[in-house]
Amino acid sequence: VQLQACGGGLVQAGGSLRLSCAASGSIFSINTMGWYRQAPGKERELVATITSGGNTNYADSVQGRCTISFDSAKKTVDLQMNSLKREDTAVYYCNAHLRPNGWGSQLRHYWGQGTLVTVSS
Repeated sequence: VQLQACGGGLVQAGGSLRLSCAASGSIFSINTMGWYRQAPGKERELVATITSGGNTNYADSVQGRCTISFDSAKKTVDLQMNSLKREDTAVYYCNAHLRPNGWGSQLRHYWGQGTLVTVSS
């Protein structure tokens, strides 16, 4: 299973970015996909997750500014980020919680390589 993320970059405060992540490989079923981030010197933290049924969960820090969406057919998860702040600067990681091989396989977490988002003042 591979997660390929893209969409990071440099943006001014108040601007917008859209992150995308595509899952590929041996995937039987996806339970949840989401985005986490890690700022310099800090631990990795949840940004937003979405279940295959469309239930979403957002960190308080991004609530109202970010929208997560999931395309089950394409196995992609997008994160639309608006009104970006300097404190949103971090490496953003895509995550998938899925079964790789049939119902007998265990649910596992997979991580993408990370994409850097830098918000300047």
